[in-house]
Amino acid sequence: MTTSLRIVLILFAISLLAGTATGNQLAYQLSYLWAILLVGSWVWSRYSVRGLKIERNARTLRAQVGQVFEERFEIQNPSRLPRLWVEIRDESMLPGSEGSRVLTLVEPNQNRSYLARTRLMQRGAFPLGPTILASGDLFGLFPANFKTMPADSLLVYPLIVEVQNFPNPPGLLPGGEALRRRTQQVTPNAAGVREYVHGDPLSRIHWLSSARRDHLMVKEFELDPLADVWIFVDAQAGVQSMRPMEAPVYTSQAIWQRDIKIKLPPSTGEFAISAAASIARHYLRRGRAVGLVTAGQFMGLLPPDRGERQLGKILESLALLRMEGDIPLRGLIETQAKHITRGSTVIVITPSVSEDVILIFDYISRRGLRPIAVLLDSATFGGSAGTAELILRTKTMGIPVRRVDCDVELSISLSSNQ
Repeated sequence: MTTSLRIVLILFAISLLAGTATGNQLAYQLSYLWAILLVGSWVWSRYSVRGLKIERNARTLRAQVGQVFEERFEIQNPSRLPRLWVEIRDESMLPGSEGSRVLTLVEPNQNRSYLARTRLMQRGAFPLGPTILASGDLFGLFPANFKTMPADSLLVYPLIVEVQNFPNPPGLLPGGEALRRRTQQVTPNAAGVREYVHGDPLSRIHWLSSARRDHLMVKEFELDPLADVWIFVDAQAGVQSMRPMEAPVYTSQAIWQRDIKIKLPPSTGEFAISAAASIARHYLRRGRAVGLVTAGQFMGLLPPDRGERQLGKILESLALLRMEGDIPLRGLIETQAKHITRGSTVIVITPSVSEDVILIFDYISRRGLRPIAVLLDSATFGGSAGTAELILRTKTMGIPVRRVDCDVELSISLSSNQ
């Protein structure tokens, strides 16, 4: 019960009692007035949101941290009567969302729409809703609303930075026969031809074979004998750390800034995920086949592949990753390394300062793999010290190392050989 309704009920009761006790006509008239106000407001409130419809349409349901997400809200009033005011409440969990509005005088059979823009500051999956349409009578006695559940979700990819000088793994591998795998990518290695299937690109049709066989034939390709790149992200909950941070302030002016710099939260998890995404894009741009292994809230394994489609798979996996795993990095690598082709590059991203990190690199090297270490300095994130000693010992083993510091831009950390 609202405060306004409580006051009107009290006034109605006082007027009615006064009229009954004294027979005063003015008191009776006031009680009739309050009764008419209550009934009229209740009827108006029941009508105020009936029949209203709302639609939310986004240009894309895939975006990246730092981009501006644009969504259109459209309100439809199919009734023959106007709605004096309608409040739209956007209750989605998207940080900084500004979809809530108040529209006045929505005329009969009218559609009203507006755009809501949000600067994306956090990775993850965010349902676009629920959305509440609220209205009521003129005096606020009987608020009325109804809720529509979300129909779509927005997936926000992690922040990607430019990597300029990351270790380049060796290319050719001995025993190329073991790497003969068919691929949808166009490579210099043609493996043969097969019959055309609906959806095959016309550029892959082999016209000489098609003429000889009197039906369309397309070329098949094999992966180049290049070393695969595997990225292991340490998602064990026990090794993560995070400094206290202030909640970001979202302003409408920030939407229009082109060169706005997005700061990652001071968390080893967020830095590790952004580093993995940036390194994956770096190698995919150079034609490498990149795979990803994580063990957060669930086990995730993406086999190596090339192209933009593989980058999309990696970004989607990283966007949903939560650093809540209970599998230690050593167990994860010892389980998966035996299935990795010799000569492949294994990039290990971890904030751990445990002795097991050195044992992991030794194990990777003994299996004929080429490790690269990306070590997050846990002390700069409010965690345990010991990263500097690990870096020194890792370099002594001849393994390339990149040190990630919370107070240094990630692009600089990944690009500089410290």
